This record gives sequence, C-alpha cells and structure tokens, in this order.
Amino acid sequence: MDTTSFDKTKTEIDGPMHASLRHDSAHKHVTGSAEYIDDIPEPAGLIHGALGLADRAHAEIVSMDLSEVEKTPGVLLVMVAKDVPGENDISSGGRHDEPLLAETKVEFHGQPIFAVFAETRDIARKAARKAKITYKDLPHFTDIDTAIENGGALVIDPMTLKRGDAKIEMDVASRRLTGTMRIGGQEHFYLESHIAMAVPGEDDEVTLWSSTQHPSEIQHIVSHMLQVPSNAVTVQVRRMGGGFGGKETQGNQFAALCAIAAKKLNRAVKIRPDRDEDMTATGKRHDFRVDYELGFDEEGRIHAVDATYAARCGFSSDLSGPVTDRALFHADSSYFYPHVHLTSRPLKTHTVSNTAFRGFGGPQGMLGAERFIEEIAYAVGKDPLDIRKLNFYGETGSGRTTTPYHQEVEDNIIARIVEELETSSDYRARRDAIIEFNKTSPIIRKGIALTPVKFGISFTMTAFNQAGALVHIYNDGSIHLNHGGTEMGQGLYTKVAQVVADAFQVDIGRVKITATTTGKVPNTSATAASSGTDLNGMAAYDAARQIRERLVKFAAENWNVPEEEVVFLPNRVRIGLEEIAFNDFIKKAYFARVQLSAAGFYKTPKIHWDRAAGRGTPFYYFAYGAACSEVSIDTLTGEYMMERTDILHDVGKSLNPAIDIGQIEGAFVQGMGWLTTEELWWDGKGRLRTHAPSTYKIPLASDRPKSFNVRLAEWAENAEPTIGRSKAVGEPPFMLAISVLEALSMAVASVADYKVCPRLDAPATPERVLMAVERLKKV
Repeated sequence: MDTTSFDKTKTEIDGPMHASLRHDSAHKHVTGSAEYIDDIPEPAGLIHGALGLADRAHAEIVSMDLSEVEKTPGVLLVMVAKDVPGENDISSGGRHDEPLLAETKVEFHGQPIFAVFAETRDIARKAARKAKITYKDLPHFTDIDTAIENGGALVIDPMTLKRGDAKIEMDVASRRLTGTMRIGGQEHFYLESHIAMAVPGEDDEVTLWSSTQHPSEIQHIVSHMLQVPSNAVTVQVRRMGGGFGGKETQGNQFAALCAIAAKKLNRAVKIRPDRDEDMTATGKRHDFRVDYELGFDEEGRIHAVDATYAARCGFSSDLSGPVTDRALFHADSSYFYPHVHLTSRPLKTHTVSNTAFRGFGGPQGMLGAERFIEEIAYAVGKDPLDIRKLNFYGETGSGRTTTPYHQEVEDNIIARIVEELETSSDYRARRDAIIEFNKTSPIIRKGIALTPVKFGISFTMTAFNQAGALVHIYNDGSIHLNHGGTEMGQGLYTKVAQVVADAFQVDIGRVKITATTTGKVPNTSATAASSGTDLNGMAAYDAARQIRERLVKFAAENWNVPEEEVVFLPNRVRIGLEEIAFNDFIKKAYFARVQLSAAGFYKTPKIHWDRAAGRGTPFYYFAYGAACSEVSIDTLTGEYMMERTDILHDVGKSLNPAIDIGQIEGAFVQGMGWLTTEELWWDGKGRLRTHAPSTYKIPLASDRPKSFNVRLAEWAENAEPTIGRSKAVGEPPFMLAISVLEALSMAVASVADYKVCPRLDAPATPERVLMAVERLKKV
C-alpha cells in the first residue's frame, strides 16, 4: 500500500458510509486477476480428488468392487465410509441423517459413495468410473405427489402458524375458493463450482481453503470427522464466485473429504467437481406444492386463509426445517389475514437434499400469497392491485398489524412504496392501454402487474444473530480489518470497510480487507439470511469504537483538552486548536503504548422465537419493495418477452447505493429465471436430467427487461438502530420478480376475457404458458 497518500490533508474522505463506491474487487473480476481457490499456486505434491457417485435413486449396496479403481496408475487413495476417522456425518442441523459417504444404502441418484485421490484430477475422475457396484433396487419417489402417495414421510417436524379461527370464518365468509399451486425449484448456478483444498500441518492441524458461506461450520464438521478439537482446524475464504445459499452447507462434504485425505497422505489435497457433478450431487431450492382455501367478501377483502405448504426436501433434513418455516413466515406476503391456519410439510424424497437459496423459502411463501390475491381478483372481477391494496397490513393502531406468527408489523411502509411506484410507472394508464391492445391483437397479448415485497430480516435460529470482527491499526496509520462475513460478490467486504473508514474518517484505501478465517474471528455465523452487513458491520463498528475511545482519551490527556475537543476530521485529528495528520497521530499513540487493536462483537436485539408455539418476534425488521413488470406473449408458441420493469426498493439509508442497486438488479433477474426458464427435471429412474447449461436455462443478458428502471426509496430509513440505519439488500429484491409471473398470468387471462384465473404454475416456461393459453381458449 502506498502510505505516502496518508499524509495528504483532505476536506473529505474517499468512501465513507452512504457513498456509492465501487466493489473492492470489481476491477479484479473483469480483468481476471481476482484470486479464487483454483487460482492459488498449488502446493508441491498436491493431490486431486474425485467423487464416486451412485447411479441408483434408492437401493441397498450389495457389493462394491473398487479393485480396478485402486490399480489405476497414479491413484494414491480410495476412501469409503469406513475410512472416516470420526462420525460419518455432515448434517448441518446435528440430526445425523446425512453421511459423508453412503455405506450400506444410497438414497438419491448421484449420492457420493467413495472418493478417489490421485496425482492428477484427470486420473482421479477416470478411475472413479471403474468401480463395480452391485445394488438391490428399492422403491423410490422423487416428487411431492409421489412422496405423499407413499406415506408422506417427513425429514423434520412440521410447523403450524395460526391466529383466530380460520375454519369458522371460512364457513361464514360470503365467498370461498380452493386451489393448488406448484412452485418449481432452482439450481444455484454459481460461476465457481464447489471447491476445497486442504493442507496438513504438524500434529493434528489442518488448514482448509473452502468456497463456503459458513467457514465455522466447515471447521466444526472437519474437527468431528478428524476427531480433533476445532482449534486444530483453520478455514479460510477470500471470496467465492457466487453462493446464493448453495454454499452454506453444501461445501461440507468436499472440505471434509479433502481434510481426511490430506491427513492420511500427509500431502495437500484439492477437490473441484465439474458442473455436471456439482449440479447432480448438491442441493437446490425447494420446490413446493401449496394447497389453499380462501374465505373473502364481495369486495375482495380476505377473511380467512387455510393453506398447507408441502416441500420436496430430499433424503435428509439439511436446512429444510428453517426453509419451510420461513415459507410460512412469508405466506402473508404484505397482507393481513384476520383468521389464518398455515402448516408446513417437509417431505422426504429420493433426491439430493435441498438447501438454502436466496430468500430461503420466503419466495415460495410469498408467491403463494400473490396467487391468493390473484384468485380473489379474478373471482370478484377487479384489478389485482386493488385487491392487494385493500388487504395490505395497516398502520399501528389499525388492528391490522399482527402477522400469523404474532409479530407486530411496526415499520409498515408498503402502501407508500406501492403508491409511489404506481404513479412513477404510470401503471393505471398502461394497464388500460394493454387491455385495449389485447382486444384487437389476435396473436400477441400483453400483461402488466405490480406486486409488493415485505421480507423479514434475521436468522430464525436466534443464536446465529451474532458476529465478531477484528480491527488493528498499525503504527503507520494503516488499518487491518477482519470479520466473520464471507464475500461472494455481493460487496460485503466493501461495505464493512466503509464502516471502519467512516469511524476513523480516513480514506477507504487505508483499510486492508483480509480473507475471512476462523483463526481470527471464531464462531462465525453463515453469511446468509441477508444479515451479513447488519451483523458484521455492527461488529466492525464496535471494534473501531473501542479503539477510537482509547485514542480520544489519549489525546485529551496528552494535549490537556476536554475529550469533546478531540474530533476526527478527514484523514486528520483536531485536538483543541491543533490539527495532526491521522498517521502521525497514530504513531504518537503507539509510542504512548495505546492499544491499537480491538475485537468487536454484536448480537441482534429484540428477537425471540418459540417454534412449538408458533409465536414470537423472529425478525428484527422488514425490508420493503415493489416492482411493476410488463410482458408480451405469443399465443401460438407460448414464447414471451420482458418489455419493461420499474422497481422501487427500500434499503433504509443505503450504505452504498451503487452496490445496492446492483444487488437489486441481479436479484430480480435471478428471480425472473426461477419463475420463467429454470426448470429442474428428474426422469423415471430418479436421475436429474437438467444437470448442465445445455439442459438448464438460466437467464441471459438478452432476457432482461428491454426497459429496466431501478430506484431506491431514498426517503427510507431503518427505524431500528442498524449500521448507518441501513437495511438488508441480499434477499428481499429476489421476490420483486413475482411481478413477472403475475404479468404473464394477465396476458394469458386475456384469452378468456379476464374471467378466469389462469393458475399459472412456476416456472412459467413457454410450454406452460402455451398450455395455459390453450386451456383458457376452451373456457
């Protein structure tokens, strides 16, 4: 770092909080100089691993002949379940239901049974295909319907939320209807696949580089696998090439295999599956089936909701409990249900265990709620936006502020967000024009929809709502920052560095952002639940605050001035009437033996949750937003185009508007992919057939809306004392894409003169759109 710049006196600093500052690695991303795990210079004697995957969906392992695998030149180790020193388990929730390597039975096609370690990656992969395994096939079921037909076994206890008496109100409601909605899953499709590298150390030590959102969980899993204490295992993460939740728990198996092999062979080991293996062997977003009954009046006001949310969870629990819980937490979307009964159904299937994905069940719950609104709108013959506004949560004191989980919505700004977007997007005039267009266009039909977002922020597991940080100031005035959050492209490192730079009023170039490591900040939570900046930003601020208080006390005592006369200014400090450059001031503090290092800590206040009772305050606050999308469909083919999207989103007082807008744009496009083109499909033998870019269609740049307008609600400010009064931005914008599905639905509904709800399931692929059009032509 060029420390000469530290001496410059400025009237402002580069990159304080609330400034639009580029991502710290942006230039490295576009030039290819950003270092990922596969870019790290390989240690001498590095060994490469490959997985041996099951080719049955559900079967007993009768025999396993790995002799040809072992004889392959260059193969050094073939590992099976009995070779695991500790417990053969990588389950995240401690339920002991997910083996590292299958031992006597396989429960999904693609489950790891053994691992091969060889001198090169090519040798290891080719050798893994030489295994001769004999199976005894067992009945398998891979989707929600067949799971229910075969007894409906669950991977974890379900949850119920209820308030009032939905059954009685349903019976007395003037209107009622029932329906079912199917919501597809989604592949994470991070650009960097899973990867891990382990380097053995002396005694019981091992150091791991892992592409993970949860370094402490990797540390915990590996320590149990090796039967060593956690202090012997160090996990490091500088950056990931995307995560989206797919690297919260799914990196466990790759890191554990590397660590065991590294200690057995006393050589460094790396595993990097190719895209097909990664997609086959790792979990995805849960797909859901929502069965619902609604009671409402002639105006379209909801009186009662009774719904069951069944989810394809896979063969083990993984994170399915909290995912299905959060689906229920967001089954109200932005709407008040006077009487409500909601139940989750986390079903076991013979598929890979599904896991976290941006939104973590919230999108599925919210999508179901928007279907409820759409059903009611078509039933009473009104614009769905009017039904939405009629059912919004009210202001404090309105009697319409209690969620199905009995938390009060105290910071409700959804009505203002929607009204502003309705005006700025010219929604009403455009909708009228589209209805007129559809009357005279025989083939191309258009649709428009404006949908809201209300998303709860916090881990529903209360213990995860904590974070630590470590800040050093070296005697030349440079600052070292480390915290428990991981960087997966979302700009977390930049935002937290801005917090520290702002605390000392120095240029952000003075702050060195260092790799996340369990060796510096212990017991970290996963970078998930949109809480990375909230938690780590506050922890870093706490560390900076401690150092700053020491520096103020030192200056007051040595310059003989009151503490209030010590003021941090841009790159300098005013002490009484004297100003001194920051780095000179720090040097004086060092020689005066002032401690220039601090460990910060933060835990989210106010939250509590009782799952058994279905009551509590699981969320610290809510983030809000709204999107208006317009589409065109071809009624002969089902193909469609995204014409325009307008977004107004609430991030509180943004820490970095440029990064936040980028997150909103990316989340919307990713959500659009989930609801339109991304379809997971298993064949009759339980094999995932959409396991590569050739068969799994993520959105392209050309799929984005032709006109894409994103604004922040600049007047918004978090009512809670979060870092800089900001709000989370990782997950909430994902649900803005629901406006696309609703717009497609309106276009389809035009075929039957808007008299019938199209009940368009997700993903609304061109095939589904076409089938819906043909179905409505017969109405």
